[in-house]
Amino acid sequence: KCFNHMWIIYSLFMIKKLFFYPPVLASISAAICISIIAYLSEISNEYILWMIPTFGASVVLITALPASPLARPRNIFFGHLISAGAGIIIGATMGVTFYTIGIAVGLAILFMMLTDRLHPPAGGNPILVMISGTVLDYNVLPLAVGVTIILLYSIIFNKIILKREYPWF
Repeated sequence: KCFNHMWIIYSLFMIKKLFFYPPVLASISAAICISIIAYLSEISNEYILWMIPTFGASVVLITALPASPLARPRNIFFGHLISAGAGIIIGATMGVTFYTIGIAVGLAILFMMLTDRLHPPAGGNPILVMISGTVLDYNVLPLAVGVTIILLYSIIFNKIILKREYPWF
């Protein structure tokens, strides 16, 4: 009987340890965050509108590498918006060609670095903005909303739930 109690206690300990094992915790948390955005897409009947590929990479940073300066909430928010802005500016002034897409990504990196808001996943936003052709309706609003959801999720997950040293913004 004592062995059974010890086995139960050990099993519960191992389950807790497994759940809080960083790779497992990061994967579960990432799945929850992306599912929230996917749910908003589903209820708005616009999967393509809300599911921006760069969000996946942002969620990797906030769940797997939260101590990285690249995962700071301000970097996530402004990095995405700065890089989308670079795509809009270059697309509107120079058109969309193979070299203007490259210029837009380079400009996004420049602006993110100059403002100390570097967020590597955001480097894909100028490409997305420029090749989609529907700049404001399709990209900027869903990008801002999605980034805000990721931002709030990162603060709730890292600072409030896990009580990590994580900036508020």
